[in-house]
Amino acid sequence: MVAQRKGASRVSEDPEELARVSLQAVLLADSFTTKFHPITLERPKVLLPLVNVPMINYTLSWLESAGVEEVFVFCCANSKQVIDYLENSEWVSLPDFAVTTIESHNSVSAGDALRLIYERNVIHGDFVLITGDTISNMSLRRALQEHKERKKKDSNAVMTMVVKRSKPSPITHQSRLGTDELFMAIDPNTKQLVYYEDKADNSKGIIHLDKSLLMDNPSMSLRNDMQDCYIDICSPEVLSLFTDNFDYQHLRRHFVKGLLLDDIMGYKIYTHEICSSYAARIDNYRSYDTVSKDIIQRWTYPLVPDVKFFGNSAYKLERQGMYRASEILQARSAQVGPFTVIGDNSKIGGNTKITNSIIGQGCSIGSNVTIEGSYIWDNVTIEDGCKLSHAIVCDGVIIKSGAELEPGVILSFKVIVGDQFVVPSYSKVSLFQQPTNQDSDEELEYADNSSGIVEFAGTTDKSSSAQSKSLEMQGWPASELGNGGIGYVWSICEGSVEEEWRHSVAPIPSNKLEKALQAADDELELTQDSNVLPTSGELKSDSNFSDGDDNEDSRDDSIHFEKEVEATFLRAVHENIKVDNVILEVNSLRLSYNKVAADCAGAIFYSLMKFAYDSLHGSSSELLQNTTNIITKWKKLLKYYLADMDEEIEVILKFEEMCLESAKEFTPHFTKILCHLYDQEIIQEDAILRWDDEKKEADDSDKLFVKQAEKFIEWLRVASEEEEEEE
Repeated sequence: MVAQRKGASRVSEDPEELARVSLQAVLLADSFTTKFHPITLERPKVLLPLVNVPMINYTLSWLESAGVEEVFVFCCANSKQVIDYLENSEWVSLPDFAVTTIESHNSVSAGDALRLIYERNVIHGDFVLITGDTISNMSLRRALQEHKERKKKDSNAVMTMVVKRSKPSPITHQSRLGTDELFMAIDPNTKQLVYYEDKADNSKGIIHLDKSLLMDNPSMSLRNDMQDCYIDICSPEVLSLFTDNFDYQHLRRHFVKGLLLDDIMGYKIYTHEICSSYAARIDNYRSYDTVSKDIIQRWTYPLVPDVKFFGNSAYKLERQGMYRASEILQARSAQVGPFTVIGDNSKIGGNTKITNSIIGQGCSIGSNVTIEGSYIWDNVTIEDGCKLSHAIVCDGVIIKSGAELEPGVILSFKVIVGDQFVVPSYSKVSLFQQPTNQDSDEELEYADNSSGIVEFAGTTDKSSSAQSKSLEMQGWPASELGNGGIGYVWSICEGSVEEEWRHSVAPIPSNKLEKALQAADDELELTQDSNVLPTSGELKSDSNFSDGDDNEDSRDDSIHFEKEVEATFLRAVHENIKVDNVILEVNSLRLSYNKVAADCAGAIFYSLMKFAYDSLHGSSSELLQNTTNIITKWKKLLKYYLADMDEEIEVILKFEEMCLESAKEFTPHFTKILCHLYDQEIIQEDAILRWDDEKKEADDSDKLFVKQAEKFIEWLRVASEEEEEEE
């Protein structure tokens, strides 16, 4: 029987069935990536705090809740820290959940790790392969059952990959997690994976498929809207395949692609798509930011701050997604905004404003400080008058009075930022000097300093006096880091500037989006003028197409488009994103889903109204007031997509639909809200009169709101006729 922790919530709703499953897991504790340098030079990635909880606790909590009974944690770089943490945690004391560490100082890749696991002979059946930076709340039952049933029918079915729908941005060609656009070809009937490419030539907007792939697979769905969750259910043969093929280093780039191209052994990989569940891997700083926000917004439930699980403190959930620990000191004049977490024993001074940020334990924040979209870890001191925007600040950092962190800044452990010093955007500051030689993530998916991959310019004396004397990076001597500043500012490598803003916790700058959007428009025109294979959709012979399937796909796309626009709008509300940047994001969705301006107008209006509807209101009059206020505030966004009468009529029709179906509380206020849209010059009188004319031949049941607005429409007609007579 799998242990059930006090206060924890099990992911599966069928614990008896889980109890019959004897399942092992291999957890790779090494991130094996340089994308989190300089932080991971001092602490392994799996121990970095994610909403004030070490990442590995989310992974282990999910595995335990999902029915896994034995986990082998593979450690390489900084292995002592991982082993010490686990040995001193509650994980080793659970009666029916065994956590065993396997240590190696010579492994530099996932392939090396799995070869060592095979040599140890500890895996005796199907197992879950996962990295310690993966967060999920999915049930394994269905995926495991599908894997076992396929294995019975076909012994070559050795692996099942968990995937989730996530449409990439056509502007940046990356997912919301900051990863490259992924292309998969999947047999729609069997779910077999037949093609996998995460390094497509996006600059030309095309991918290349071998003719034999099309010949061998009469029906396959080519997808660019799938996210690889990096959760794999594997048969024991997977380990032996790594042992037999020493050139397999990367899990995806070598192993998966190798099996797909191998037509001799015939091994097969299948996919399992999750829909309502959550799964994501933290691969870079942008995914760190995205997953943190998802946790705060409760997409990962029950792995959320106010539900007790291993490694987290008790938080109280308040209005608008604000979480507070029990022991904090906050000045009355301090403002803590929505979607913010405040850790134990932290102090917040007067007139300080904190929004969309996470504050760790034992932090001291002075007066007149502004913190927006940032991650402040434990025991950080921020003195008066500082300004932080979309930054990560590690344990023990001191930011002296008047200092400023521009978007994308990373301050590693115990760095000191001097008085009034402004740290430029995307800077990385560490007590370590910048490595003089390191393999890129392109060359090695898994690399770390203790593996001999990274070389340093010299040894680092961590005393303050020694650091300040020798500090000189990017041409900035110690005195220019501010009064008393301590730390090395890493220079951005040539050719890596674009990667910095793509993978940063900071929002992508509007000028970058505009440039990328123009390139996407040019690419779209080029694609339409040439016979290029579309990057997504199902490839079939002509006889397999049917109008019904096309209509169903169109409806699904419209639903997904509307949801994505709503998510974009809510993010803009909660993160104070400028309207111009929201327009850029909606335009990227319009391109991605092949929608027109009327679709955008309808989706944005729906998002505004739903936000008003979901906002706290005690009476019908309060709902009306909320709605008019929100429309007024966001009218620039809505008006952008109302270039002509058709778009305006689409908004009215969308409003009718909401009143009849999803938000009937708006029904008595239809006319008042329509008048407000007219007063704000969002909907013109010609559109309202045309809407009325089009309803004249309709059934009475379809004239409900025309009749309700009859007096207002008549007033508009009279006013319009008077204007025509005057002319």
